[in-house]
Amino acid sequence: MPSNPEDEKQAKEGKLYVVSTPIGNLADITLRALDTLRAVDLVAAEDTRRTRKLLSYYDIHKPLVSYHEHNAKQRGSELLEKIASGKSVALVTDAGTPGVSDPGKLLIEAALKLGMEPVAIPGPTALISGLVLSGLSAQPFVFLGFPPARGTERRRFFEKHAGLAMTLILYESPKKLAKTLKDMLQIWGERKVAVARELTKMHEEIFRGSISEAIAHFGGEVRGELTLVVEGIAPGPNAGSQSHLEPEDPNPSNRELPAWRIELKTLLLSGRSSREAASAVAGRFNLPRRVVYQAALAMKKD
Repeated sequence: MPSNPEDEKQAKEGKLYVVSTPIGNLADITLRALDTLRAVDLVAAEDTRRTRKLLSYYDIHKPLVSYHEHNAKQRGSELLEKIASGKSVALVTDAGTPGVSDPGKLLIEAALKLGMEPVAIPGPTALISGLVLSGLSAQPFVFLGFPPARGTERRRFFEKHAGLAMTLILYESPKKLAKTLKDMLQIWGERKVAVARELTKMHEEIFRGSISEAIAHFGGEVRGELTLVVEGIAPGPNAGSQSHLEPEDPNPSNRELPAWRIELKTLLLSGRSSREAASAVAGRFNLPRRVVYQAALAMKKD
């Protein structure tokens, strides 16, 4: 099929193109993406080795420069200068859509601040493929990206999202999968989960089951890219009704807290003990009692 003349014309005028590339199978690329990669002056890639394989496969020969988290500030400025001078740049990530879970978002934000209008060349993204194959509810959902690696920040990450009733999507590395599944079980409690591994590749695997079953299934060495899709919290007995305190709470900081934390804070301020308040909130919101009790102790300490 012939190239799109309009895309080639625009590419010569100086633009930042956010180009989606395959997440595994090299055939999963759009004709428009190929047209754009052939037309731009420069390709900025998170991993030039991976991108060079893709370009070579389609007989595309363009200058290739690295753009990753370690050189994003300096290289980003250089790329924006080139665009401002009339050059067109295609931004690609290791796999999928740039800006979703990679440093590409920094370049896009910087371009917008300068008044530039990036152009999206849509295509694959692992989180959507994992969601639709999971068998879990696709509406609503929230994408949480990669969990923090360790420490207090990691614990707060899981506690913060424990009360969400929507489907949760995460990315994780093979080496940290076991730890993440155990943390999910401990803090979120038993739920349905789908673990999508090596999507669109030869050894694609979609595991569906409980978190405990996933821990047992992935007990050995794990390889490949991973997308985790997790069931939202099950509605408690009073689900659907708002806490009577939420609509009229005058404290602006409370509006940033999950509903269960607002109720927990209110019970503690009313004189209830940490155990009593934790038991009440855990039952109402169907949360692990241990998680709520630890949150109560932290609130009292503060």
